[in-house]
Amino acid sequence: MTGTVSLPKWENEQALYHTRSEATMQRMNWAHGVLEPAPEIRETARTLGQLDGIFQNASAWRAMDPGIVVYRVQAWCPLVEGVEGGLFWGTTLVEPGQVDSEYFMTHGHFHAKRDRTEYYATLEGEGALILMDESRKTWTEPMTRGSVHFIPPRIAHRVANCGSVPLRCVACWPSDAGHDYEAIRKSGFGAQLLNVNGEPKLVPSRT
Repeated sequence: MTGTVSLPKWENEQALYHTRSEATMQRMNWAHGVLEPAPEIRETARTLGQLDGIFQNASAWRAMDPGIVVYRVQAWCPLVEGVEGGLFWGTTLVEPGQVDSEYFMTHGHFHAKRDRTEYYATLEGEGALILMDESRKTWTEPMTRGSVHFIPPRIAHRVANCGSVPLRCVACWPSDAGHDYEAIRKSGFGAQLLNVNGEPKLVPSRT
C-alpha cells in the first residue's frame, strides 16, 4: 500500500476521525484503490493480534502470527467528527487469508448514530459485505469490482475477503455518524462467513 501505515492500539481507534483537515481536495489513485499520501489522510492498519474475539476459532487465531496485517484503512475527514451535514471519504483494503476456515475481515461496527447510512463501492477483488440488524439477523451481499452498496440505518457492517487478491473498496459516510465498535466486540455478528468446500457460506455464530 502506498504511504506510511501506523499500527495504533485499540484505544486510539477513534483518533482517526477526530482531527479536522483544512484541505478541500485530495487525489484518489483509482488504479490502486488508495488515496494518495497527504498530511490530511489518516491511515491505520489492523493486525491479527488486534482482533481478539473477532474470529470464531480462538485456538486457530492464537496459533497465527499476531503481526499479520488483516486490513488497512484510510480516511479523509475535512470536518471534525460529529459536525452535521458533512461527509467523510475512506478506503479499505482487506488482505486475502483465513483464520481456520473463516475469511479475513474487518472488525465491523454500527454507527454511533444508528439512523446514519453509508455507501461502499468495490474497486478490486472478491468478497462479501456482511450486514446485521439490531435483532442480530445477518446476511451478505457479494462484493465484486463495480458493485455499489447502500448500508441502511441501524445496520452493522463489516467486509470479508473471499478471494486470493486484496479486496479494495471505498466508502462515504456522514461526518456525524460515529462508530460503535464496542457492540461488536461485546456480542459479534449473528453469523460468521466461512469457506465451506471452497465457497463462502454464512454460518450461525456459536453462542
